[in-house]
Order: sequence, then structure tokens, then C-alpha cells
Amino acid sequence: MIIESSSPLVKHLVNSLRDAGCDAMCFRHGLKELAKLLLAEAAQSLPLTERKILTWQGSFTGSFIDESRVVCISILRAALPMQDGVLEVLTDAEGGFLAMRRDEQTHESRLYYDRIPDLKGKTAIVVDPMVATGGSLHDALSLVSEGGPDAIVSLNVIGAKEGVERVAAAFPGVAIHIAQIDPHLNRDAYIVPGLGDAGDRAFNTP
Repeated sequence: MIIESSSPLVKHLVNSLRDAGCDAMCFRHGLKELAKLLLAEAAQSLPLTERKILTWQGSFTGSFIDESRVVCISILRAALPMQDGVLEVLTDAEGGFLAMRRDEQTHESRLYYDRIPDLKGKTAIVVDPMVATGGSLHDALSLVSEGGPDAIVSLNVIGAKEGVERVAAAFPGVAIHIAQIDPHLNRDAYIVPGLGDAGDRAFNTP
């Protein structure tokens, strides 16, 4: 299921990231804030539990997300600022990591590292700023699915139409919350107009 954000603030932040004048700090900050906004939209499907707390006016029973049952998984390295954003909001959630390298000949991804906590009975939130061919996200969701989570949510900033649709077709039960869908890929399988290389831009790598 694809849910493209209609928020004017989300569109503003995405298009600010497109600006070549946005330096590494600006880029990381934008990814982090977009992750928080996308999380706010995705969190509408997270279950709530009742908990009693002590307030300044006495005891109060309120609704809370059980953060211990949430795992935020980033696809290294471009997704690290997004993971930071999610974990700043859900401070007791766990973090997981997947590292993939794009093959410049086939344009597909190759997994070379994974560190994912136990997912059984939990909600897995996968964060990745770019969905080009959809290869990396497809492989990440396949691996996450094997862990048996109760639900999987994907938070993405930019995606090419064909890549996003490929992932959605393969994982109809995954809610893909994306800030903006761009028209197409170029011959080198880069998103047009896209953001450039998100990892390089976020970490100032030439």
C-alpha cells in the first residue's frame, strides 16, 4: 500500500533538499525532520496501550504507544538521519541496521551486513530516503519479513514511480509512507529529478 504525503510542509522540506545549495548539515537535518513527519502519519496505525502515570495533579491513565514493541531499521548509510529522527520521537524503540551496496552494472543491491533485533510481536519501521529501482527496499523488506513482525511500515523520502510500485506489488501488506514520488528513472537508474546521492550528500562524501 502506497501512501504519498499531501502535507505542504513535507513538500517544502523535500524540495528544500533538492536544492544543490543544501549542505551536508542541512541535508541531514531535512532527512531527520521528514522522518518525524512521516512517522506521525504512519503512527496512526500503531496500537495504543493504557498506562497509569503520576502527573502534577495526581494519577492519570492515558494512551501510549508501546515503544518497546517498535524496531526502527535503517538501510545504511543514507537512512541514518531518518533513524535518528524516529528514535528521537520513540525513545525506547530498538534500532536495527542493514547495509547494502548498489551494483553499478545491474543497478541491484547486495546485502553485506545486517544487525536486526528480534522482531516477533513487534512493528518494524524500515527507513530509507531513496527508492529508485526498489531493489534495496525490496531486499530489506524480504529480510525483515523473515523475522516475523506483526506489522511492517516503510518510511521513504523520494521514490521513482516504477520502483515504488514494484515494492508495493511485492509487499501488499506493507504500508509505504513516502514524502514524494518522482516521475521516472534515467538510463543509469537514478531518480529524476531526485535528490542526488543521499548518502554522499548527507555525509559530505565527494
